[in-house]
Amino acid sequence: MVTTPTTLEAELLALAGSVPDPELPVLTLAELGVLRDVRLTAPDRVEVTLTPTYTGCPAIETMSADVQRVLHDHGIPHVEVHTVLSPPWTTDAITEEGRRKLEAFGIAPPRPTGPARGPIPLDLTLRCPHCGSTDTTLLSRFSSTACKALRRCESCREPFDHFKEL
Repeated sequence: MVTTPTTLEAELLALAGSVPDPELPVLTLAELGVLRDVRLTAPDRVEVTLTPTYTGCPAIETMSADVQRVLHDHGIPHVEVHTVLSPPWTTDAITEEGRRKLEAFGIAPPRPTGPARGPIPLDLTLRCPHCGSTDTTLLSRFSSTACKALRRCESCREPFDHFKEL
């Protein structure tokens, strides 16, 4: 059976999207929403578009190399990865599955910021991913990565990361 380019592009998109994020390996690039596009430009050539979570994200080089490796391993000899900054990535790009995985991993997922998810709640408290309490305190605006803040739950006393809204 001959694979049509549309089917092959979908397969390559799924492969590239399955690459784990180097800083949050519990999430894939697709779940994080940084994988924007995969296009077959010739039978042996693919162009991939990634948008980093922020302009100076040091993980974008690793993401690019990992995507190239996965597609090379799938038999695509020429893989070009382009980084685009417009439109910018926002935390609304994280899929529902990605948000679920963040919380299961002990990281409070970002709150929705865009109109597509409905109105922004007036209650700006965060729910502890360990016990569910909303009695949390900001310890540091930055955590292990610039896109996360460090918080502590006052109920269970456990520290946790919060993926900041952008």
